[in-house]
Order: sequence, then structure tokens, then C-alpha cells
Amino acid sequence: MFEQGSYKFEIPKHHKSIIKVIGIGGGGSNAVNHMYKQGIKDVEFVVCNTDVQALNGSPIPNRLQIGANLTEGLGCGANPEVGRNAALESKEQIRECLWATKMVFVTAGMGGGTGTGAAPVIAKIAKDMDILTVGIVTAPFSFEGKKKTGQAELGIDALRQSCDTVLVILNDKL
Repeated sequence: MFEQGSYKFEIPKHHKSIIKVIGIGGGGSNAVNHMYKQGIKDVEFVVCNTDVQALNGSPIPNRLQIGANLTEGLGCGANPEVGRNAALESKEQIRECLWATKMVFVTAGMGGGTGTGAAPVIAKIAKDMDILTVGIVTAPFSFEGKKKTGQAELGIDALRQSCDTVLVILNDKL
């Protein structure tokens, strides 16, 4: 029995999950692959990358190759601008992937190419679709250098503009 004023909420089993976790680039895909292998239920996992070889190595069935024309299935060479343009090239496929989603977790390692450049674009597409958007990203180790740290800071700033909230995990604290 339910008390007056309470509601029973069930997600129909035949529908896709309304919560998605998207791992973008190498770091984000590694995190999502780990979650998937842990058997987490009631969310839909997606890996998204420019590197088709990395995508093919993922156990996750939902894979999205972005920037196929731009990168020809290769990575971004640690260039966030290439990652950004790859996501822009694939914005229609990203929208299709996000259709009927109510909440999305965008996860990426910041400082490289695909995650740093594509995560803010994917988050913005989600926000524009009125999806609750949460970014969960890692910042590079301090020993990885000023260039990578600088790229990460710019990527995190861009992500903050497109998310409802962003959680930054410092690799140095792990």
C-alpha cells in the first residue's frame, strides 16, 4: 500500500535507461569500462572516442565514434581543438544517442585531445536538449607538465559553462 501523496515510480523494463554515463576519450572510456565491468545497473553506458581501435577494445556495446571524417578513426594527438571539431562533426549522432535521456554523466580525463575538446561540446548538446548534465572529470598529474595542465584548465572551464555541475578529481590526490 502507498500512503496518500506518495507515488510509485518505475522505469519500464522495455525502455532504454533515462540515465546515461558517457565516457569520452581514453580516460573517460577507461572509467566507464570499469563501471560497466562492475555490473552497475539501471544506467546506460556509452563510450565515445575518435580512436576506433580504442572503441573496438571496449566491452560496452554502445559505442560512438566521433569525427570519423576529421580523424579517420585515429586519435586527436592530444589536441583539444581536434576533439572539439570531432564532436561538432558528429553532433547529430550525439543528439540521437542522447534522445529520451533525462540525466547524463559526462566523464573524461582532461588535458588530452578527445576528452578535453569533445566533453564540453557533448555536454552543451545535452543541456540544449534540457537534459540534467553532470560532468565528472580528472585533472592531470602535476608531473604531466604545464601544457597538459593548461589544456585541462581550459577544458574544465568550457565544461562548466555547459553542465549543471562539474566534479573535478585531481589525479594527484588519487
